Amino acid sequence: MRRWLFWIFLMFFVGGLIAVPGGNRAAVKVADGFDMPVGKPDAKGYYMSRGFLSYHPGEDWNDVAGGNSDLGAPVYSIGNGYVTFAMDARMGWGNVVIVRHAFVEAGKLKTVDSMYAHLDKIMVRKGQQVSRGQQVGTIGTNRGMYTAHLHYEIRKNLSIGINRSAFAKDFTNYYRPSQFISQRRRLPGAGQTAQVIVNTYKTDQSGFVFPAGGGDSKGATRKQSPPARSGNFRVNRFDDVGY
Repeated sequence: MRRWLFWIFLMFFVGGLIAVPGGNRAAVKVADGFDMPVGKPDAKGYYMSRGFLSYHPGEDWNDVAGGNSDLGAPVYSIGNGYVTFAMDARMGWGNVVIVRHAFVEAGKLKTVDSMYAHLDKIMVRKGQQVSRGQQVGTIGTNRGMYTAHLHYEIRKNLSIGINRSAFAKDFTNYYRPSQFISQRRRLPGAGQTAQVIVNTYKTDQSGFVFPAGGGDSKGATRKQSPPARSGNFRVNRFDDVGY
């Protein structure tokens, strides 16, 4: 009897994950602060090639040497968190990792998603706990669609997933990534854990991501035009462009 109880206990605690019945929540290590996802902790050797814009609710970061000099370079989780997505999202995204973070601010527990796109390699799996500064992947080109760079976003809205076209690309749903990090380098709550919702969007068999409550992605069904080149980046004419 004791041995049976031991294995049940182990199933819930292996890998640092404590699942709540129903699978809708998981225990996550509270973020004690955030760092940049490249050149950790301060993006040393990198520069922002494209910032937060009305059509681009994130930031692109490149090696200062330019071109594909950063192809295969490490990409790090900005803070402690829980991987909610780690797969090839196709379209303009390519390999994507999304990490959910819990942090304490002004005495309140808050949650955000950090998203890392166009990765050459994914080095984590869905359901995995990650630590601040842990490598989650490597910088890529989305199969040659772009010059090598990291596109990353920080979302207030936990329902976005890869279905970006369904949500306003503004500060009701997003943070300006570098500003978010610079204002939260040190936070309270070190060593604590918190329960966070983890199933806030779903993935169909083809890899496209939709809000958990329903909806669709036009980019998943509409026949797409070939991408057109603009400067150093190809602009993908999908509804959910991932540059």
